[in-house]
Amino acid sequence: MSKKTTLLSIVLIVLVTFWGSNIFDEELANVSTVADVQESGMVAEIATDTTDVVDEWVISMYDEMMQRIGKEEGQDWRLMSAIAYNESRFQHGLISKQGAVGIMQVMPIVGKQFNVAKEHLADPETNIRLAGKLLSKIDATLKISPSTPLNDRMSIILACYNGGIGHVSDARRLAKSNGENPNSWEVVARYLKQKADPAVYESELVKYGKFTGSRQTEAYVREVMKRYDIYCKMITQ
Repeated sequence: MSKKTTLLSIVLIVLVTFWGSNIFDEELANVSTVADVQESGMVAEIATDTTDVVDEWVISMYDEMMQRIGKEEGQDWRLMSAIAYNESRFQHGLISKQGAVGIMQVMPIVGKQFNVAKEHLADPETNIRLAGKLLSKIDATLKISPSTPLNDRMSIILACYNGGIGHVSDARRLAKSNGENPNSWEVVARYLKQKADPAVYESELVKYGKFTGSRQTEAYVREVMKRYDIYCKMITQ
């Protein structure tokens, strides 16, 4: 890798990790190739050495770890990176008011599920791996039809990661009981919103009670999916 490509990588770490403004997102949302990014003016130069690999983009300092763990856990590392950005801006020492820990904001109860002690949750390797295992467990538990569009599948899984698999399962159950598609994120999101209504959450079909976080969960899914799309444009795997 040339000095110029290395410099670009450093610049991108700063931009993608810390500059979370809408301006940056809007700029990247309009690109589909490396050349588009170069022409956008966001980055003055990609590389002049013909031996450079033009897709050597950097999302964060955890790229290698994300790639390795993503492969081992059967997850797209770019999606995991998008989650990490949204959850913590890649800050491994972050602890939320709710007790979520680390880069992926893993809850201690998740650690218990996979026999990981609370004091080890902040370790980046452990934290990222737990998130990968949790995503896989959510996917397996939901049993979403293989024919479901990838965006719907990912969105529903992300909603579980943010709002809890119980509430999302309630929403899918309500959708199915009303003859609607429980594998459509648009449909599931609508029923999640309805779970704030006593007429709905007191139904026998609802096992996990009232849910008032639908707006937050919808925003979470939207933002993570948008950033995932950006990362997919930057890096083709």
